Amino acid sequence: MSTLTALPELVSVASLAPASVDNPKADFSDTPFWLSVVKALMIFVYLLLSTLLVIWFERRVIGRMQQRPGPNRNGPFGLLQTLADGMKAMLKEDVRPKAADVFVFTLAPIITATMCFVSFSIMPLAGEVSLFGHQTPLQLTDTPVAVLLVLAVAGVGIYGVVLAGWSSGSTYPLMGGLRATAQMISYEIAMGLSLVAVFMYAGSMSTSQIVSAQANWWNAIPLFFSFFVFVVTMVGETNRLPFDLAEGEGELTGGFHTEYGSMRFAMFFLGEYINMFTVAALATTMFLGGPAAPPGIAAINDGMFNQGWWGLLWFTAKLWLFMFFFVWLRGSLPRVRYDQFMRFGWKFLIPAT
Repeated sequence: MSTLTALPELVSVASLAPASVDNPKADFSDTPFWLSVVKALMIFVYLLLSTLLVIWFERRVIGRMQQRPGPNRNGPFGLLQTLADGMKAMLKEDVRPKAADVFVFTLAPIITATMCFVSFSIMPLAGEVSLFGHQTPLQLTDTPVAVLLVLAVAGVGIYGVVLAGWSSGSTYPLMGGLRATAQMISYEIAMGLSLVAVFMYAGSMSTSQIVSAQANWWNAIPLFFSFFVFVVTMVGETNRLPFDLAEGEGELTGGFHTEYGSMRFAMFFLGEYINMFTVAALATTMFLGGPAAPPGIAAINDGMFNQGWWGLLWFTAKLWLFMFFFVWLRGSLPRVRYDQFMRFGWKFLIPAT
């Protein structure tokens, strides 16, 4: 929380920079309330469909990397495998340990599965589009401190993991929850510090203004070290290999979700994958120009491919580049030791950033 309170002070001078005037903010003046509800439903469906696809994608890619087919029975190329897994989770017996705290044991996966959707509300998926006769940005909302909202929601979302470990009434989940707490504290600091350079460069913490500030070149070029740090910390924040120490199947038999099954476990599963999309979307917005077309394509026909619904295509393509990166790491690297992970965060990432 100290990082969240310190960030506004660090960027207070930057907020007065000329860049904040030159970079226009998203205009929601022609967006009635009902249209905001429609956009919220569109984001919800977009994330659910993306999650269904990425689970299949991960299994297929890792299967190719390990010279095995992956899912290939349910539907063409195994595309319906994720739906089959969802049906299996719904039909399984919902077992709860006798020593578990009944209320918190159920609350934890709900927190994990809901918080991950909130952060996407400030992501600009495209520029201004025509939707049901209204000109509106393809973005649910924007605030002067939009990026801080994402960091705050990420801090709340980790409570789902922590409470799951504590409420299970078992040793291994408790250890997994404690690991997740230390992991969040360590890597949230480095993540926040890496974004301060973006705030100062753009002169704003508004996501739409940060995207506008990257009209000439993407932030990943001048702020390459901050980009590197953010990519490392986003893997740690999402508990993905080689940093999935809160789960640690080798030593914790599943970590914080050891005692979970059925739909409770499925909600953790859903939350993990949507969190991957959230941090990938934040990296795309902060460092890769958001919905902007790649430089060569953006120059064609006076920026024709950089307007309207085209932005959604570029945003999705960048998002899936990060998802492939997540999958590639999982298929390539072994899990690091916990002390190595913490040492890397505290002794290298934070001082260097």
